[in-house]
Amino acid sequence: MSTAGPRRATGVAAFALAVLLLWSGAAAAADQPAAKSPAPLFGTAELHSSNLKMFPKWRGMLQLFKKELSSCGPDQCKKAEWQGIVDGLRGKDVMTQLRAINTEMNKRPYISDQVNWNLPDYWATPLQFLQKGGDCEDFAIAKYMALRDLGVPVDDMRIVVLNDLNLRIAHAVLAVYVTADPYILDNQISKVVPASSIHHYQPVYSINETGWWLYRDGGPMRLVGNTVGDGKTAKMF
Repeated sequence: MSTAGPRRATGVAAFALAVLLLWSGAAAAADQPAAKSPAPLFGTAELHSSNLKMFPKWRGMLQLFKKELSSCGPDQCKKAEWQGIVDGLRGKDVMTQLRAINTEMNKRPYISDQVNWNLPDYWATPLQFLQKGGDCEDFAIAKYMALRDLGVPVDDMRIVVLNDLNLRIAHAVLAVYVTADPYILDNQISKVVPASSIHHYQPVYSINETGWWLYRDGGPMRLVGNTVGDGKTAKMF
């Protein structure tokens, strides 16, 4: 499997307490087992919640991106470039759109949040990403938003925070369900591939604009992907 350069998830903080908090928050928000997906993501079971209060970085990015699109001028942001990327793919079939967006966004430089923003973790808008590059979740966010603008339903897409068992790091990708099967858009992989073809990813949680999902295996309280390297768990709000 080819890679798209040294795309390390250096901007993703990771520790086990975060997932325990996610779990307790899910229970408190009247969460329930998610309706069975057409195909399980990386072979896992899910718990679903529509409560996004625990994700201020995600919600803040959505609000800021909406504001940028309505207010920034041509010399202030990358709005024209963004529109050109999206408009060039209108009317194409969905797999062509997925491949083209994955390739286009993967051309951008990987820059850690510490370097870009002097912060340990920051969720950039797509226009910020086009301007400055970004880390793994910024690639996934830009792909999500581009495909949303192209008409892919948000219910068919999720940004997935996971553990890369090969590199022993936290990571984030975009999963898109197409005709019942999840496909993965990944800044570490040059091609769009079925999730079933990747065996070294363990999802922790995923999110879109309507809710979030916590992943577990067969045990009632046994989380999937609960360690990375030194016993830390992917945490990215």
